[in-house]
Amino acid sequence: MLDRLRGWTPFDGGALLDDVAAALDDVPPAEEDTEELAERLRGHLMRLVTIGVATEAEEDTAAAQLIEQARTLRVEELPGGHWKAVAHLRRLGWTANELHDRLAALRCLKEAA
Repeated sequence: MLDRLRGWTPFDGGALLDDVAAALDDVPPAEEDTEELAERLRGHLMRLVTIGVATEAEEDTAAAQLIEQARTLRVEELPGGHWKAVAHLRRLGWTANELHDRLAALRCLKEAA
């Protein structure tokens, strides 16, 4: 239990929004940055799903769908080819943004700045 607490990092809504913006920007991330951005977005999705489950947000149909989508996307590998990877990053970013907004609307977390 102590190891889990030591490894815990608080949810950072500002970092989430920065990463979502990078994924959804009109200018796609550089090819060498896609893997790192995908990992950060997967981490955001993992935290959002944990928050959603802990606060029983799954009772809300829209939140439940987004949580399931987040779980599915989080385990998918980044596809080969830059444009396929960018498309996957955009799905990750869109899902993270929508789940964040839904959890904020349900008052499961505070909105990010």
